[in-house]
Amino acid sequence: MQENESQKKVMGHGKTKKKLLEYVREVMQFKHYSKRTVDVYVGWIQKYILFHNKRHPLEMGTKEVEQFLSSLAKEENVSPSTQKQALNALAFLHRQVLKQDFDSKEIHAAEALKKRKLPLVLNKKAIKHIIVCMSGKNQLMAKLLYGGGLRLMECVTLRVRDLDFAQKKIHVRDENGEVLRSTFLPEPMSQQLMEHLEKIRVKHTKDLENKSGTVPIPEAIFKQNPEKEKDWDWKFVFPAEKISVDPSTGNNQRLHVHESSLQKAIRKASQKAGVQKMVSPQTFRHSFAIHLLMEGTDLRTIKELLGHKDLSTTLVYAHILKEQGVGSPQSPLDF
Repeated sequence: MQENESQKKVMGHGKTKKKLLEYVREVMQFKHYSKRTVDVYVGWIQKYILFHNKRHPLEMGTKEVEQFLSSLAKEENVSPSTQKQALNALAFLHRQVLKQDFDSKEIHAAEALKKRKLPLVLNKKAIKHIIVCMSGKNQLMAKLLYGGGLRLMECVTLRVRDLDFAQKKIHVRDENGEVLRSTFLPEPMSQQLMEHLEKIRVKHTKDLENKSGTVPIPEAIFKQNPEKEKDWDWKFVFPAEKISVDPSTGNNQRLHVHESSLQKAIRKASQKAGVQKMVSPQTFRHSFAIHLLMEGTDLRTIKELLGHKDLSTTLVYAHILKEQGVGSPQSPLDF
């Protein structure tokens, strides 16, 4: 079989010689994947190669992928979502980098088991106390986590176009810019958010003047109109303090704030508030769901707001209430 150009590059033929992981980064950056996704995928591919004693992926196939994924489930006890993420990384490697046929449905690895541990939730008083102990953009993000039930990365990667003040909604989108779901944009924080955006707009204008005002946008949008990467609507609501360099173009750009800064701020605020538990951004999302359920919101509505694919995932909150004895049935004589 005659090798294509992609295979030559990763096998090290002549002038096209490139290190595999370096080439994977180039391909992902060319397709406008986020920096976080690039780092995660490259990390999984590197781990896959090391697991098989540094064999080249061109020499491996379905069997080796199954062995690696099974090891993640049995030896490392990863979650189903983590195992799925590793599979997606390897699928990208074989399809997009090595240009090979790769059908994820043909992979039959040992399945990672769902963790049975119930998520941590806090009462309203504790949540509000933690938020009061925060300030600036970290406080704004914490309010969105709790007020809209957002995931950590959904929050830090919010774009200006995702905030619908008229409808009081936050639109959560996929990597292609398509709306996956909508959730609440809390009315009490609208003014605070708009004031924050005005400050960001000033910074954005200065960035454009300094030729560093671009942001990553979906590949399909970029192909239609590359100038969109300068548009205010695509600007991150919570931009990073420092300018970064886009490896694929060499252009200066301002990415979103790193998720670790919010994680650290929440931990610090929790300690200051005297909450003796391991509070994380996810705790705010779980508390959002529990408090809606306690107020009578039905599970299907909560499922849509959270973006769960299956109702069984949302049912965990009903189990939490049951364990806590909240909402337990009573005898009519007790009313």
